Amino acid sequence: MSTNNESKPYSLSWTVESKDEGKLLRNFLNEHKISKKGLTAIKYRGGKLSVNGKVVTVRYPLHEGDVVEVVFPLEEISLGLIPEKLPLVIRYEDDSIIILAKPAYQSTIPSRERPRGSLANALAGYYESKDVASTVHVVTRLDRNTSGLVIIAKHSHIHHLLSAQQKAGLITRTYQAIAEGQLEEESGRIEAPIGRNPESIITRMVRDDGKYACTLYQVIQSSPAISYVELQLLTGRTHQIRVHMAHIGHPLAGDDLYGGTTTLIPRQALHCAKIEFSHPLTGDRMTFEEPAPGDFQELLNR
Repeated sequence: MSTNNESKPYSLSWTVESKDEGKLLRNFLNEHKISKKGLTAIKYRGGKLSVNGKVVTVRYPLHEGDVVEVVFPLEEISLGLIPEKLPLVIRYEDDSIIILAKPAYQSTIPSRERPRGSLANALAGYYESKDVASTVHVVTRLDRNTSGLVIIAKHSHIHHLLSAQQKAGLITRTYQAIAEGQLEEESGRIEAPIGRNPESIITRMVRDDGKYACTLYQVIQSSPAISYVELQLLTGRTHQIRVHMAHIGHPLAGDDLYGGTTTLIPRQALHCAKIEFSHPLTGDRMTFEEPAPGDFQELLNR
């Protein structure tokens, strides 16, 4: 159970079962995925470990029926993040996570060039209005001109749990894209290693010494001019879909960074349409879907 509400410290609690009789609190918490970093923060930054309401150390031996509570220290809001009252499209929210629909032309996080206007700025403003003591923990980030669903953790511990899911390939993201030209195969698998482009600080490229990258695609509909494609990432490299589609000769419409043209649409035609993951606390499998935005539909209708 979590209690991250209105500036209260984030906390979790469990009732000890018979299988955990005699177990040290340290081992119990490790099995519940409380990281060493999290325990260090609890010890030195104002958190608390308690059993049946009494403060204890990690060496405490547990007994069936004990109530274990972990109180994390209050989070420090990032000094460089400017809270702003901006529109925010919330598709789901609880004490642990928040699912947002990001529009195109909005950065996920601020940068030196764009310190304001990002999704993180908007979320910080939302937290401020709700008196929620949390900084912004982005789990799944989207490029500025890519639209669609984004997962946000409300606490560093939840971010730790979701990041572990992501590394294990347990967070599935399904994208929709409009590529230039007509793909020869209705479905396929693109396996090509991706690395930095030595001539650019922004772009990536397929190169033999790059990191393994794999993208699955399925054509939804097509014409000689464009193909409407659904894609899944089996790896999570920077700009992976954009690089892979350009690599097979079908850059995304609007993606002039990777060989596309902006005559059809002024931004890369890429949208995160579906995300699936397990809730970090309950373990329930969760699925969210977001319809393609208006500029997609307009281009397809044309």
